Amino acid sequence: DMPRKTFHLDRVDRKLEPLSLPDALTVRDALDRVLRLVSVGSKRFLTNKVDRSVTGLIAQQQCVGALQLTMADVGVVAQSHSGITGIATAIGEQPIKGIIDPAAMARMTIGEALTNIVWASVSDITGIKCSGNWMYAAKLPGEGADMYDAALAVRDTMIELGVAIDGGKDSLSMAAIAPGLDGNDETVKSPGTFVVSAYAACPDITLTVTPDIKQTGSDLLLVDLSGGGHNRLGGSALAQVYGQVGDETPDMNNPDVVRSAFLVTQELISKRRILAGHDRSDGGLITSILEMAFAGDTGIELGIELRNGLFDQLFSEELGLILEVSAEDTTEIAAAYTSKGIPCHRLGQTTNTKSVVIRQGSNTVLQDTVCALRAIWEETSYQLDRLQADPGCVDEERAVNRQRTAPSYGLSFKPKITVLHTARPKVAILREEGSNGDREMASAFYQAGFESWDISTSDLATGKTTLDGFSGVAFVGGFSFADVMDSAKGWAGVIRYNECVLDQMRSFRDRSDTFSLGVCNGCQLMALLGWVPGDDLPGESQPRFVHNVSGRFESRFSTVRIEKSPSIMLTAMHESVLGVWVAHGEGRAFFPDDAVRQAAESRNLIPLRYADDKGTPTETYPHNPNGSPNGIAGLCSEDGRHLAMMPHPERTFLKWQWGWMPREWDSLEASPWLRMFQNARTWCDQV
Repeated sequence: DMPRKTFHLDRVDRKLEPLSLPDALTVRDALDRVLRLVSVGSKRFLTNKVDRSVTGLIAQQQCVGALQLTMADVGVVAQSHSGITGIATAIGEQPIKGIIDPAAMARMTIGEALTNIVWASVSDITGIKCSGNWMYAAKLPGEGADMYDAALAVRDTMIELGVAIDGGKDSLSMAAIAPGLDGNDETVKSPGTFVVSAYAACPDITLTVTPDIKQTGSDLLLVDLSGGGHNRLGGSALAQVYGQVGDETPDMNNPDVVRSAFLVTQELISKRRILAGHDRSDGGLITSILEMAFAGDTGIELGIELRNGLFDQLFSEELGLILEVSAEDTTEIAAAYTSKGIPCHRLGQTTNTKSVVIRQGSNTVLQDTVCALRAIWEETSYQLDRLQADPGCVDEERAVNRQRTAPSYGLSFKPKITVLHTARPKVAILREEGSNGDREMASAFYQAGFESWDISTSDLATGKTTLDGFSGVAFVGGFSFADVMDSAKGWAGVIRYNECVLDQMRSFRDRSDTFSLGVCNGCQLMALLGWVPGDDLPGESQPRFVHNVSGRFESRFSTVRIEKSPSIMLTAMHESVLGVWVAHGEGRAFFPDDAVRQAAESRNLIPLRYADDKGTPTETYPHNPNGSPNGIAGLCSEDGRHLAMMPHPERTFLKWQWGWMPREWDSLEASPWLRMFQNARTWCDQV
């Protein structure tokens, strides 16, 4: 047996001082600081540079609402494209509160994870499992004892809640010796931190509630989970922006209240009684409600109680849930909580003024516009963005976002579910090393009535299969050969310099009973191969897709306008304005010979364009995410059989895949983008 090891952990007395705010402090001045704090403000500088739609299984990513703002509480991923079951995941972290009380920090971390994951439909609270990450400079005086206290708090709290932790990791080298300002070495350490990643089975991914306010005239409710009406400011963003910590931190005083509120909220979500929901967390009550207004582009009017301190009520980060509910449902929904001993208060209502008005009694403590406050909330993100993207594009986005409204989507047809036939034409889902969009492409064609075959370029090169029996070929998105030689050039080289593959491709393209679709990396490939716009142009005149003007990868839920064109896949869809995922670093249409672009324009070979919120084709960033001239988002051949496009319809062919959809479209039978794949199926029946 290995001998037991003994650790000697010493406690260190904390010298904490009460929070002291300036005497003349106003709510507006406090907000101006809090909304700029990186932990509170927009995270756009992070979310727009990573692919948030790949696999087509993402039911809820980081952004919400018509303006796609970064405030989703929970992530939801579907198990497949053919069902509505999935998994929900959420994170909790409260490191600054641990400076005051490590045990309270641990409990609040668990509470934040639960008040985030609660907005997805989960099987049961006991089905929630967690991964815990511990980050402590454990060998420094007091740190090991703090970690011990936090671990005990995690154990006891999870037992009371019925939640389990089943894994995690630790990082216990969280300190370093560095030269100080006086020239002497000093210890720099991270605050002791416990991060919870919670996950659970999700029986219905379509029930997820997002923070964006959905309508005007609805009521806003606060479900208070502080366990006694507390409004403690220790460790808050407000304290931090005034260079303090405080001496009394929020805590989960009553886990039973949190558990009961979780179950009541889940019941209301299952009945679709909650329009929007958000947790009370970083920045406090006022920040959470403002975020809901920012995302919904809607005004709010709130009334704050006289009996408690103004700043305590607005900026305390106690556990809590904020609900938007229909005014006629307020009494019943509030009773659902209060009948279980959970405090629930009406805070105010949503308005159509796009203004924020907060009153305490007869005194107006804040009156401003949603646009002005949202600009402050976004500002730190813009400044960070200027360090990693083209500053001109960032400045353009800042100006555009001040004027943004909900996109004006429009349909020129009625989306329908697929009427299945016995016979299914075969479509080759062609991929290469580094491709990642093959699964969603196969599913999109399958749901439109095709038989999807997974084929790699090497399958064609080795003779394992041929394209002879296929009606269609889909060149999928991704990063073939890691884009080492620029996007799709390696893939194009494999095809061009392998006689067997090249002959098959030419034969397939020239057959009158075939069609092809290239998306993203596949679009870049089709342009390099000369399949679009056609005419066998010399290489030096062939259009291609090059680096985005912003200089970085762009992941956005953009708006496109479908133009009149010969494309067989876009038949009867022209004049529709739709949202669609884009995810690329090299999507800017480049025409070495402008005469080729003019010819493509005059022959209607540009089937879709990036559009602004009014549905007008645009070159303005970020509506146009890559800087393509005239908003060009794709090209097609003159006979309409070959279509290349940078946006991802195969990641938007199901309604729950959309980043945002107008509420009036909730009743649609199917996603509008499914029609594109159905058109290909109809065309196959006709040739």
